[in-house]
Amino acid sequence: MSAPTPTLALKVMRSTVRKPARLGFTVSLVVLAVIALAAVFAPFIAPYDPDHVDFSAVYANPSPAHWLGADALGRDTLSRMIFGARTALLGPLLVVIASTLLGIVLGLVAGWRGGWLDATLARVFDVLFAFPSLLIAIMAVALFGKGLVAPVIAMSIAYSPFVARLTRQLVATERTRPYVSAYRVQGFAGSWIAVRRVLPNVAPTVGAQSTLNFGYVLAELAGLSFLGLGVQAPTADWGAMINEAQAGVAGGYFLPAIVPAVAVVIVVVAVNVIGEELSDRIGGRNLP
Repeated sequence: MSAPTPTLALKVMRSTVRKPARLGFTVSLVVLAVIALAAVFAPFIAPYDPDHVDFSAVYANPSPAHWLGADALGRDTLSRMIFGARTALLGPLLVVIASTLLGIVLGLVAGWRGGWLDATLARVFDVLFAFPSLLIAIMAVALFGKGLVAPVIAMSIAYSPFVARLTRQLVATERTRPYVSAYRVQGFAGSWIAVRRVLPNVAPTVGAQSTLNFGYVLAELAGLSFLGLGVQAPTADWGAMINEAQAGVAGGYFLPAIVPAVAVVIVVVAVNVIGEELSDRIGGRNLP
């Protein structure tokens, strides 16, 4: 039997290496889909009202009545987790959408026009990069009050330079492609070429980066809620639940804090896996 050709061997090796990544990608999609569906249909699947207080079930252990136990006020942890998924996912989703749209517009203009406009926007991006997004969110809360609105707006502004810089680099590269010159020769306007031809070519890569941003924003918004600056009680939120469970941890009741913390970690890891896999596929490295 003849030895396999190098090309065939390379394909087999790539397929073997990629199987765990593909499995992780599929599992991550399923996990996020389940959590998202639970958040959407929370009123129909949650076993209790998330704000229902039952002093007879204070710090109850997991049981058929309370699958994940209860917190310091006897509120069902599973119900609060399901309803808390709404704010935990909605905030990052709004930030990603807003920052992506704003970043694409700024990056497209900078990369396509170039010149002084590109240089000016680059300096603005450098200034924003100097401030961590979490710090900007805290400043927004100090100015406009606690809640979800101010941090979402602040983080949308803080994350837009990351998207804009990537878009600008991609557009500047696409601008030198032969197909752009061909459209110019045919008399198409520059704005038409940029929006109708260049933008669709760079959008998948930008979308993959925005997927990764979702996980970062989720962790930061949960941190704000943990500090008491984000979603406020009695609204169920994963970060706020960890904050509320601090007193119980001192008394040996760890479950009310562990459950939401694990949920944050799971979602962030799942989003990162999906984002990395999308980046690999878009970059052409995920070959069969």
